[in-house]
Amino acid sequence: MGKDLYESDPDSRQLFRLADQTLGFALSAVCFEGPEAELRQTRNTQPAIFLHSVVVLNRLRALNADVVAGHSLGEYSALVAAGAIQFRDALRLVRLRGELMQRAGEEQKGTMAAVVGLSPEVITKICTEASSEGVVQPANFNSPGQIVISGSVGGVRKGMELAKARGAKVVKELVVSGAFHSPLMASAQEGLWKELEKTSISDIGVPVYANVTAEPVTKASEIRRLLCEQLTCPVRWEETVKNMIRDGVTRIFEIGPGKVLQGLVKRTDTSVETAGFDTASDLSQLKDIS
Repeated sequence: MGKDLYESDPDSRQLFRLADQTLGFALSAVCFEGPEAELRQTRNTQPAIFLHSVVVLNRLRALNADVVAGHSLGEYSALVAAGAIQFRDALRLVRLRGELMQRAGEEQKGTMAAVVGLSPEVITKICTEASSEGVVQPANFNSPGQIVISGSVGGVRKGMELAKARGAKVVKELVVSGAFHSPLMASAQEGLWKELEKTSISDIGVPVYANVTAEPVTKASEIRRLLCEQLTCPVRWEETVKNMIRDGVTRIFEIGPGKVLQGLVKRTDTSVETAGFDTASDLSQLKDIS
């Protein structure tokens, strides 16, 4: 993960080394060598994805964003892109966030499930009905007809049962280490808030569309509060994409590993131009779109 970026550019190598120094362990080795089981632990996955994204971002300084947004963890790299948080401070926050979320998942076992083919209104009603079996709520409103629910095992599985009965096209339980973006993450909020209070966050000129509200924010106090709330609140990604388009966005670039967000954007609005930057090879395309 990210090894091609490390090997192809001295500035990228410096960022990987700075991350290792900041965290006090060789995150770069986990990224490059694994083992995969170690990389997939959320306490490592989160800083690894964040680091990968910022390394790519650092290579894309020729692209000046008018607005930025990030899905869940991606909100932190978006805030770095906007200048709200410095790299090392954000990396520390992301590592702590991963540790706290992993611990919360161990303390209160939960799960998540993807549901395709039902509206947000129907999913919300299903979660209300299923709550008789345990905690469950919408966690990710990803794109039209694609929603993830999260909560206790009993609550989510009851929600899955009801979704199938309501005619969902796909209902699939996800392999996760916790019930992210649900009340079962509440225990992680206190520790994250203490660190957020100590972290330098700046007011910004480039708006960041927050997961919790799907609206642009620029004030440090609001950014700090919403990052904490994000742990237990749904990610309103479909609304975020629609609101960016409402505000004049016509091109959206995904920065970091994978192409998932490009797909979600296209399913939300086909008129938007999308591209992605993940590998060193992808970065060679920059001259064609800048």
